[in-house]
Amino acid sequence: MLLVAMLALGSGPGGGPERARAEDGSSAPVSASVSLDEFWSLSEYVARHPGEQERGERFATRVATPPAPPGPAGGSVRIALVYPVLQTSSSWRRTRSTIRQRLERLGVDVEIKAYLSHPGTELRTQAEQIAAAVETDPDYLVFTVESFRHRQVIERLISRKRPKVILDGLTTPVRTWGETQPFLYVGFNDARSSRLLVRNFLSNRPGPERYAIFYAGQNAMHRTQGELIRLALAGESEKVLAARYYVGSDRNRARRAAIDLLSRDSEIGFIFSTSSEIALGVDDAIAELGLTERVSTNGWGATPAELERLRKGRLDATLMPMSDETGIAIAEAIALDLAGRAEDVPQVFAAHSVLLDRTATRKQIAALKRRAFRYSR
Repeated sequence: MLLVAMLALGSGPGGGPERARAEDGSSAPVSASVSLDEFWSLSEYVARHPGEQERGERFATRVATPPAPPGPAGGSVRIALVYPVLQTSSSWRRTRSTIRQRLERLGVDVEIKAYLSHPGTELRTQAEQIAAAVETDPDYLVFTVESFRHRQVIERLISRKRPKVILDGLTTPVRTWGETQPFLYVGFNDARSSRLLVRNFLSNRPGPERYAIFYAGQNAMHRTQGELIRLALAGESEKVLAARYYVGSDRNRARRAAIDLLSRDSEIGFIFSTSSEIALGVDDAIAELGLTERVSTNGWGATPAELERLRKGRLDATLMPMSDETGIAIAEAIALDLAGRAEDVPQVFAAHSVLLDRTATRKQIAALKRRAFRYSR
């Protein structure tokens, strides 16, 4: 039975656990997920590590500017990419292409091998893929963090020292790993992205309003975006969080969950979406119920479908990630390490996302696309 989990706002006077509601109306306790307290926020980490901010700023300049070899040209490197993505997804191809092109322009010969699995694949299967990658003795292993159920696998990897581990998709260092951290955390600045969405929401929708948040999953990796939105709005007394749904990054489940929510609560005015597929599903539901004049949502990724709906006024805003920045950062970190300048690599690189609202012109969007896809157009 397909479960679309909904967390009711508040636990009532008794302070009992939040509960999930299944489609048949039954309920069950929501399973515990990894606490966000297990991670340093980027600002906390920088504050506790003198020199990290300056190092990060210098590194960000390298990422933003044309390639400049950090040392004598030459050398070669072997990289393994372990990505829990669909074979048809273009994201891993873009990342691989960006890493390769940037390293070649930095004077480094590169060999990249990708190991792909379907999102949500059993941990054992992905552990076997990592083992297969490690057997080829790569210099660096880039692992896309789908969820923190991979924690033990990652811990074993970083304790080996070789290959050097780069965690893609995570920009909040793990507290309990202390000083034994991966070579690099790289991903997008979810805290900044969430603040941009909240700022736009408060500016465009003043006054009292009930809202909901749709999460892509219950684990810490997927909870982060939604929890940051919730915390940013916690002090806004006129904005009432009415519900939280876990729908997976699944358009149809998001549509059905939105229909359920909006049919039960006629005062909901906005639903925060934390993935592109969720945004499209929520918008489908709003249109299906004829509520486009009263209820809205946001995009998350600036996909072509999102941009079209933004142009039509059906999304309040969307976030366009500067997609190639992560691949460029991986390449620059490797080049610095090969040049004997590992001390110039920050622990974390957080790429940027730009907020596009309904006033964005085609010309502005085209310019941002060129910036986002500097290598992988």
